[in-house]
Amino acid sequence: MKKIASFTVNHDKLEKGMYTSRTDGDVVTYDIRMKKPNMGDYLNNGQLHTFEHLFATYARNSALSDQVVYVGPMGCRTGFYFLVRDAVTPQEAIGLVKKCFAFIRDYEGEIPGSKREECGNYKEHDLPGAREVAVDMLKVLDNWTEADLTYAE
Repeated sequence: MKKIASFTVNHDKLEKGMYTSRTDGDVVTYDIRMKKPNMGDYLNNGQLHTFEHLFATYARNSALSDQVVYVGPMGCRTGFYFLVRDAVTPQEAIGLVKKCFAFIRDYEGEIPGSKREECGNYKEHDLPGAREVAVDMLKVLDNWTEADLTYAE
């Protein structure tokens, strides 16, 4: 079988950050790498789950909501995929991700969509852990620009 594009990225050289993973037609996939791969430090399931609920909720309620295709965690638990229409400029995508992370950093209260009837694993959430990850990633992305969206060779 043909190797999929994400498996061609050298994960030993991948640092925390936000990268353009691929473009398919009018959809751009961003790789939001929140943990350095293969270092033994991964998002725990509660952090990942809470981050997903808050990230998706904020992105889908933003000014760019009509352009958001998907927000979802990576199976390796090192980050998220963020898919948007190509009408969203790279700088707008970076800006929206930073706004999402600031929202998560400051979030208090009930996790959206975390009631039993709304979620298939409603008990496994970790808001303090998700907030810690958001604080860390806001530092990483502080001066991120379109030039930083390219994977290191």
